[in-house]
Amino acid sequence: MRLSDLFAPTLAVATSAAVATGCVSGPDLQEFKQAPRQLVLEDYFLGKTTAYGVFEDRFGKVRRSFKVDITGTVEDNVLTLDERFIYDDGERDTRVWTIDILGGGEYRGTAGDVPDYAEGKVIGNAFNWKYKVDLKVGDSIWNVGFDDWMYLLEDGVLINRAYVTRFGIRIGEVTIAFQK
Repeated sequence: MRLSDLFAPTLAVATSAAVATGCVSGPDLQEFKQAPRQLVLEDYFLGKTTAYGVFEDRFGKVRRSFKVDITGTVEDNVLTLDERFIYDDGERDTRVWTIDILGGGEYRGTAGDVPDYAEGKVIGNAFNWKYKVDLKVGDSIWNVGFDDWMYLLEDGVLINRAYVTRFGIRIGEVTIAFQK
């Protein structure tokens, strides 16, 4: 089962609850201006990184867990992340991000299943990254939104909380812990 298979059962419920849910928004990046640590993506992800994550549906039920082995390289102001996923059911998947380092804490990137550019900004120890992903669900392709919030903590731990939406309605969340 792919991560995209988990979204199918939640659509009907999420759509029927549309009136009761609002848009998902995270904190204001400016809140992290004086953070004790400074996140620099190209430094953090250079080399090998391991991550562990879970996908929860909109009701908080864990639907899937996974491990990701990431190899990061930087060349000519481009960060490339080769992500190798291993899901709890044994399935494997790969995503390769190509991320332009724009300066001033700003980034723009793409991957094979990301139809437009992902855009993000770092302030202090926090990074907000927004993008759409085309996921195969059954015989169709769903375009879902990701609003990722990453926070650099002590000891090289980076926590990522991604809010997943379709048609502006939250259908789930992904939580990932990265360790250098």
